[in-house]
Amino acid sequence: MSLHIYFLRHGETVASRSGGYCGELDIELTAIGREMAAAFAEAYRTFPWTAVYCSPKRRALDTATPICQAIGMEMQVREGLKEIAYGQWEGMTPEEVSLSYHDDFIRYLADPGWNAPTGGERAVDIARRSHVVLEEIEQKYPSGNVLVVSHKATIRIMLCGLLGIDVGRYRDRLSAPVASVSAVEFGNHGPLLHILGDRAHFPEHLRGLPGS
Repeated sequence: MSLHIYFLRHGETVASRSGGYCGELDIELTAIGREMAAAFAEAYRTFPWTAVYCSPKRRALDTATPICQAIGMEMQVREGLKEIAYGQWEGMTPEEVSLSYHDDFIRYLADPGWNAPTGGERAVDIARRSHVVLEEIEQKYPSGNVLVVSHKATIRIMLCGLLGIDVGRYRDRLSAPVASVSAVEFGNHGPLLHILGDRAHFPEHLRGLPGS
């Protein structure tokens, strides 16, 4: 049996609903976000999990808690799984950032791999810190199913790194809707993407919601 890593983005927050930048801000899930976390736990409670890793941010912890409670497993919290730090842009909308930090914003949109939000992190910075966690998982669990609960940018950057996609293109190449699951198998020929941005675990009333 090979190793499979399942990447779960946290459930809905007020920032994911509004499109505002939220990295270091430690906000909670909305009521709908908590429903999303519960729906994942219900759908995956009988899945043979080997370990659960999680970002230290509240929205991620609250998403991981229902599944950990359902399967009786303690989550392993890692700083490397945090969301991108948006620096001076935290809490602002893209429109506000464009007005106040226009030149930095244009550079960021052109290549977030090497251009950070003002006072924040570049994609290559997130790739380095998250890769440390992925290496730990590969070394500790050569086989099995490991759940990683993290954030929109961080998950897409990790997937880019695993799949050989330029991390500077993470915003243009991969999708990670709220509370969606992506899965990678670590086989003889390297990481193989099996699932991307899946939300089939949602009950009917959640399926039409926006995924930003």
